[in-house]
Amino acid sequence: MSLSPWSRPNSLMLAQEVCDAMKHVLQPILLVDDDPGILVAVKQALTAEGYEVMTATNGIEALATFEERLPELVLLDLTMPGCDGLEVCRCIREYSKTPIIVISIRGSEADIVSLLDLGADDYLIKPFRLSELLARVRAVLRRIDKLQTSKFVCGALEIDTDKRRVTVAGHVVSLTPIEYSLLTELAVNMGRVLTTHLILQRVWGIQYSDSIEYVKVVVRRLRAKLEPDPAHPRYILTEPHLGYRLNDLQ
Repeated sequence: MSLSPWSRPNSLMLAQEVCDAMKHVLQPILLVDDDPGILVAVKQALTAEGYEVMTATNGIEALATFEERLPELVLLDLTMPGCDGLEVCRCIREYSKTPIIVISIRGSEADIVSLLDLGADDYLIKPFRLSELLARVRAVLRRIDKLQTSKFVCGALEIDTDKRRVTVAGHVVSLTPIEYSLLTELAVNMGRVLTTHLILQRVWGIQYSDSIEYVKVVVRRLRAKLEPDPAHPRYILTEPHLGYRLNDLQ
């Protein structure tokens, strides 16, 4: 009996590729910038990668488009007339967890920290390479997919939030409640920088927002338990002057 074309291995692989491509095409991105040159260049690059791109040139237009179209990712400039990017970020975070990548000429440490504290997922300083922007977009959207699972894998490190179990190379690691809470907060934001201030608010509570040393102590304890070489961490990485992130190891 002959096989139908779709029952052949090559056809099955092709079908899977088609499904993956369709899923990719359905990912809408809102691009917000008042620079026409950047709008054109970035939109062309994203469209070529298969994303659906909608644009806005100011904060008011951005918020209206966001509410109407519900994009899966926002690329947001800071300096715009009227309602600026900072206010747009603040408004979106009042009711949505949609990822936001800030793209701005403002690159001071204070600017970056304030945006990350507001809930921005990443920060790219202008001028930037389109290849780097595309890599950041893929990383953030991949992180969304990982949030659908209760198990987070970072190399040999595995965090199973259903079972509240942490293992390294298959060996169970005993963590205190506060160590586990901090690790899972990093895990659900894998690859994203969390400022020390934000970690304090989410793990300890808003009343501990000035107790920076608490985070340093618990991170040091986690590294001692999880890292092959705590002096040269592979999993929990420090972002100088910003905070920490869980390395997005494939």
